[in-house]
Amino acid sequence: MGALNFITMKKGIHPESFRLVAFKDMSNEEVFLTKSTADTKETLEVDGVEYPLVKLEISRTSHPFYTGKAKFLDTAGRIDKFKSKYDKFKKKAAPVVEAAPVVEATPVAKEEAPKVEAEASSEEE
Repeated sequence: MGALNFITMKKGIHPESFRLVAFKDMSNEEVFLTKSTADTKETLEVDGVEYPLVKLEISRTSHPFYTGKAKFLDTAGRIDKFKSKYDKFKKKAAPVVEAAPVVEATPVAKEEAPKVEAEASSEEE
């Protein structure tokens, strides 16, 4: 196998001014630190160190999907409701006519009797 070719990142397009920033979830007061380039005017002291503060309305600590408190929707009920709502717009289909069952005709053998009758009638004359 040949050597792996790694794609290098373009130079000069990635920010180098990132720093540790405190993100605070305002719904549950949870604070976490991560690197960011976000501009902020507020600061927050965490463990004796002051960090720039970014306020969040929702984060992984309060989002219902991550906390396990997600609501499940009754999709089957929604589909039935949709179908019943739009059934009135369907075009009326022509009534379905049931076809009569197909009966196979049994082949009838030619009878010799009519010939016999014909012969009998010629004898009478």
